[in-house]
Amino acid sequence: MMRGWIIVILAEKIMELRKKNGWSQEELAFQMDVSRQSVSKWESGASIPDLERILKLSQLFGVSTDYLLKEELEDLLASSPEISDGDNGRRRVTMEVASEYMENKIKTSKKIAGAVSACILSPVVLIYLGALAEFKENVISEGLAGSVGVIILLLIVGLSTVFFILNGMKMEAFEYLEKEAFQLEYGVEAIVRNKMAQYEGINRLYTVTGVFLCIISVCPLLIASSLGASDFIQTICLLILFVIVAVAVFLIIVAGEKKTCFHILLQEGDYSEDKKMEKRKKERIPAIYWCIVTAIYLGISFLTEEWGKTWIIWPSAAVLYGAVLGIAGALRKD
Repeated sequence: MMRGWIIVILAEKIMELRKKNGWSQEELAFQMDVSRQSVSKWESGASIPDLERILKLSQLFGVSTDYLLKEELEDLLASSPEISDGDNGRRRVTMEVASEYMENKIKTSKKIAGAVSACILSPVVLIYLGALAEFKENVISEGLAGSVGVIILLLIVGLSTVFFILNGMKMEAFEYLEKEAFQLEYGVEAIVRNKMAQYEGINRLYTVTGVFLCIISVCPLLIASSLGASDFIQTICLLILFVIVAVAVFLIIVAGEKKTCFHILLQEGDYSEDKKMEKRKKERIPAIYWCIVTAIYLGISFLTEEWGKTWIIWPSAAVLYGAVLGIAGALRKD
């Protein structure tokens, strides 16, 4: 019901402002970089512009997004028992805030995914140099290979950690969206859902491709082993496994982060009001858990020097993480 009112009012506003500026549908379409049919559909209420075009329309016409979406809704809202007045002490999220949040979150998703992938690839140089020292004569000594490899590993992990912190600081202004109950301004929900629908196809493709790559990542190593390849070739195949897994994780994280930002704004799924209350109780668990896992991974890897095998700690820890959260939740209820 609410979405229908917004579309009708937006259609009327677009037509009214276009005519006020003396533009034809073709002229408005040219300035908006869309087809005339798109403008015609906006004005007839057959479709609704996406978030970027709503903002561009407001700039082009010199009006606020509130004017386009909200003005003249007050009488309808007052007479409708289905619509809350939006008070209750909750923050109201405007179109501009929602747009800025989605833009930053989507951009940040690739950077975070890149940093995680870099962490996965961090032991690659160490493993490769170690293989050169062990299987190739007079190329590099074991001591030098280990020193250089460990230094590069620590640099990559350190830089990735700094990157996580910097991106976290960049998104601090929007933390309340994940932790508090809020109310979207009129019209924002429809725009967010429209944006989410646009990303649905690419998110599905990224997720399916990422899962597929994870499954086949071990194939080069299995093939090399079955063909009786040398230890050096098998080590190279192991490095290829790391690269494939890093690419897969990159795709999965990007898809997940994009989808998450829409659920956060719509307060759905894991970001519903009830879930937010539960998360506030559990928010210390991830930091403690993953610090312990990292310490275990580095400790075992340094002690055994089996970097080609200790990577299994990460997928195992990810599976175990769900059980840890479940146990923590059960203990709280008791």
